[in-house]
Amino acid sequence: MSKNQNTFIKKQKAELKRRKQKEKFEKKLERKAQSKDGSLENMIAYVDHLGNITDTPPEPIVEKKRPDNTNSKKPSKQ
Repeated sequence: MSKNQNTFIKKQKAELKRRKQKEKFEKKLERKAQSKDGSLENMIAYVDHLGNITDTPPEPIVEKKRPDNTNSKKPSKQ
């Protein structure tokens, strides 16, 4: 009787192994179908002025130009 049980257990293990391999293969195909673009642009993260991480680049900072005061001095009469 133990011979029949061993055969049955072997068949169950083999079936379980085949089922797991099939599920693993299906998951692999699913991951490949949904693969994301691994380009550098998709991997870059930016930090805004508050320290939060975002995926959009910050707006360029425009500095206001002040008039040059070095030439505006009136020449002194001597």
